[in-house]
Amino acid sequence: MDDVRFDTVRRLVLGLGCERGTPAEEVLVLAEQALREAAVSGEALAAVASIDSRKSEAAVLAVAAHFAVPAVFFAAGRLEEETPRLANPSAIVFARVGCHGVSEAAALAAAGPDAELAVAKIKSARATAAVARSGLQKA
Repeated sequence: MDDVRFDTVRRLVLGLGCERGTPAEEVLVLAEQALREAAVSGEALAAVASIDSRKSEAAVLAVAAHFAVPAVFFAAGRLEEETPRLANPSAIVFARVGCHGVSEAAALAAAGPDAELAVAKIKSARATAAVARSGLQKA
């Protein structure tokens, strides 16, 4: 977690989940939609977060590069610890990857124990996105 730096501007984490091989453009469009729903710009992001099985996923890395923030990844077990805070836990996701959610859980895990969802999971054809607000320096 040393990669994520929160300050008065960068207080949000974008959580992403996607199928392998999802085009970067699809994930970026979904990420932009999530930020619009949060009523913020990419400048408010401190990081992009996902499950560790997506560490080399081009689409996730492209979104992090687009916003010039670090990409951070969590093991499924760590994401499962976030289940009580998820707005949309999924038994289907649990059966596939071992946690009840990826985008919401990754955003919350990266944003910290006092974080809250600013945007619950939204979906495209092959990806999900969520935004969590760090509990640090809340307005």
